[in-house]
Formats: sequence, C-alpha cells, structure tokens
Amino acid sequence: MTALPHSFDHQVAAAARRCVDAVESVAATPLWSMSSGEAGETLVVLTRARAQLDELLMRVLRHGETVETGLETGAVSTTSWWSHETRTTRAEAHRTRRLAESLERHGSVREALAAGGLLTDQARVIVEAVDALPDDVAEWVPPAATDFLLDKARDHDAKALRILGRRLLEVIDPEAADAEEARRLEAEEREARAAASFTMSDDGAGRCHGRFTLPTLHAEMLRKHLMALASPARAGITAPTQPGERALSRHRMGRAFMDYIESRQADTVPSAGGVPATVVVTMELETLLGGLKAASLDTGARISAGEARRLACKAGVIPVVLGGRSVVLDVGRKRRFHSEAQRVAMGVRDGGCTAFGCDAPPGLCHAHHDVAWSKGGGTSVEQGRLLCSRHHTLIHDPAFQHSLDKHGKVLFSRRT
Repeated sequence: MTALPHSFDHQVAAAARRCVDAVESVAATPLWSMSSGEAGETLVVLTRARAQLDELLMRVLRHGETVETGLETGAVSTTSWWSHETRTTRAEAHRTRRLAESLERHGSVREALAAGGLLTDQARVIVEAVDALPDDVAEWVPPAATDFLLDKARDHDAKALRILGRRLLEVIDPEAADAEEARRLEAEEREARAAASFTMSDDGAGRCHGRFTLPTLHAEMLRKHLMALASPARAGITAPTQPGERALSRHRMGRAFMDYIESRQADTVPSAGGVPATVVVTMELETLLGGLKAASLDTGARISAGEARRLACKAGVIPVVLGGRSVVLDVGRKRRFHSEAQRVAMGVRDGGCTAFGCDAPPGLCHAHHDVAWSKGGGTSVEQGRLLCSRHHTLIHDPAFQHSLDKHGKVLFSRRT
C-alpha cells in the first residue's frame, strides 16, 4: 500500500508511526527463547493492544470522513478510499465504519474498547443489542442494558453476549419485555397469516410435489400430528431398521402424512357445493371384483385397480361403481334439493360446470333443475346439471337466453 505525504506532527499520528516502527523492529526476532508464561502474557497483551488500536483506527476513520480524507483522489468517500488504499474489502470497511458511528453514540463501550478491556466483536454485539431495544423503552433502560452487557463481557465471548442480548429487555425491564414480546408475537403472527401459502403440482409420474408456508402455531400442530402417526413405537418398531436411518425419517413422515389424509373422518370433511370435499373414485364393477382396468378420480386423475379397491373400503372416499348396485338417484317430486348422492353422480357425469367454456370443478358448482321445480320439474340426475355460481345466476336471468350445443354444453346470449 502507498502512503500519503505526511509530517506526523499530531500526537496520535506520531504514536501510530512509533507503534509500526516498534513492531517492525522485532519482526525478525526469533521466538524460540520465549517461555510458556511469556508467550501467554504476550498473547493477552497483543489482544488488548489490537482492541485499543481498533478503537483508535475507528476514531481516526470518523475524523477522516469529517476532513474528507481521500476525496481529492476522486474517491466517493473516505471509507472507500481507505478500503482501496489498504486492500480492505469494501464490506469489511463499511462494517467498520458503521461500528465507528455506533461507538460515537455509545461512549462507555468506546471507552472500554479504548482501554483494552473489551474486544471489537464484543463491542459490536453490545451496541447492536442496545440499539435493537424498542424505541419506547424508558430512558434509563439503554444505559442500564449497556452496563449489564459490559459487565458480562468480562466472562463471556461475543457469541455468548449475543445470546444474552436477545433477552436483554427481560433482564433490565421485565415488565416492558412482556409488553414488547406480546407486540412482537402479534406482529409475527399477523405477518405469518398474511404470508400463508400452499401449492401443489403433479409431475405426471404418479407423484405430487408441494410447498407451504404456515404460521408457527399451525406448523407445530401439523408436526405433532404427523410425529404421532410416524412414531416407531406406534408401528411396533423399537429402533431404526437400517444403519444410519433416523427414527423419524423424511420417508416415515411422508407416510404419516398419507395416513393423516386418508384417516380423516367423513363427518369432519368440509363441504363444497353441497357435497363433502371427498374424493370420488369411479370404477367398473369388474374392477371392484378384481379386474385390472384403472379407475378414475373426479379430479381427472387415474389410479390403479388395486388402489381403487383399497380406497373402496375407506370412509374418506366415495366409490361410484358403474354397472353395480348404487344409491337410488331419482327421487322425483319427493324433495326439491338434490341429495348428496345425486350431486356426486352429476359431478362424475358432468366433470364440473356445464356452461360452454367454463372449467369450474364440481365442488364450486350448484345443482340446477333443467325444468324448474316451480314448473313441475323433478329432482333427478337426468333432469339436472351442474353450473357454477356465475352461470347459475345467468341461467335464471331474464336478460339472457340459453341453449344447448351438440355436446350438451349451455350456450348463453343476451336477449335483444
């Protein structure tokens, strides 16, 4: 690095030069004759001196900014000039400048550093912890917090001080800490609810991948449910089955999630469009009796015959067997509203809204009477169809007329 022209008339500048000269004078001195005790004492002294030099460097850096050192060379700031001149990384240079600014507001920390009783990383932790205190704490709290951390710095390194700093308010002002924790938790919970998300995508190879973001409360509830289902003891396993296998592996938790979904009681499933949001499995009687033909889900997915037969015994799905015995679907004039079984049958048949160009799924549709109940129409699958809320409104709007295309889809047009 190069040096600027200087006279070193200032006492600090002259002391810095003497310090460099003193170190250079012993740079080539061998250490083989230094005893263990001398080495230990020297390490302590040099560590203290390094802290003192750091404090002095930061004070000079702040003064250099005041007198615009280096700006005559075209540098954008004294810190940038110093970074380039000394080969200090820009990140470290600006990190040092920020600490120097903080030390100007924390006189007692700066004094402890200048005296060699505090290390630079300890000083950084202390000022960051005190600056992180809420703005509305009592005036006496920041000085008391500073004194507390300075006292702890005698026996704790920067990492331990940082841990103490996170709970600083609890020690200094417990009442204010309770109020601050309540405010922080409420803010975190509010933000977590606003950020909640869930996405799933099918890879086309029989697997679905997903990501979710949940508030901590709901994530812990889900974790606890799955851990109970994944417990090795529950499955009769007393130890990992293979070397290196954890008791609660990702695979075991994944299987627990599958059980969690399949074992939900039917009466706890939410409804959509008048029908519980359960999967409808459509299969032929031959499949149910042992055939190989695949079955269909009302979502459009296909599953194997074996999986379909297994699901037919589950309470959490609705099996629809084509060609076999089923619930009576045509109840004529005995009731006005379509039954759950009729809704399921229409969902399987229609696949969703029957309006042309609409892809609303069955769960978001209403059951519509092709011939209005008020005009003698019956409540049946044959005389009914699924329409989403928007198209169900349109079909009853006198301003619109409708007809069916060759595929049975409803076409709308405004009356002239």
